[in-house]
Amino acid sequence: MQVDEEEKTEWTTKDDPRKTKFGTFIRKTSIDELPQLFNVLKGDMSLIGPRPERPFFVEKFKEEIPKYMVKHQVRPGITGWAQVNGWRGDTSIEKRIEYDIYYIENWNFLFDIKIVILTLVKGFINKNAY
Repeated sequence: MQVDEEEKTEWTTKDDPRKTKFGTFIRKTSIDELPQLFNVLKGDMSLIGPRPERPFFVEKFKEEIPKYMVKHQVRPGITGWAQVNGWRGDTSIEKRIEYDIYYIENWNFLFDIKIVILTLVKGFINKNAY
């Protein structure tokens, strides 16, 4: 993305003028997620769990979306139940929270294995990643 002050408070959308061609490629292929592996190794993130939001959106959503803060009770992940079900990028935040809460309430080791397999099977390419 090109540097832009608005970047802090806006979602990236399909025709976002801030995107570069290379940036579009690395987002579509999820290559931009690779540095998150360092956060997993440090213990700040998990491989599986609710995706974190930027602080601006946390402040906004905690007031607007019931149960939004529940997802902050567990370690964030690189991939999660919402993402493997298509709720990534410019999609419904309410549906993402619904899937994140379902994951938290129904977590078990086999559920994580299922999410890893779905992440690999569905691939890292995502039509909703801009």
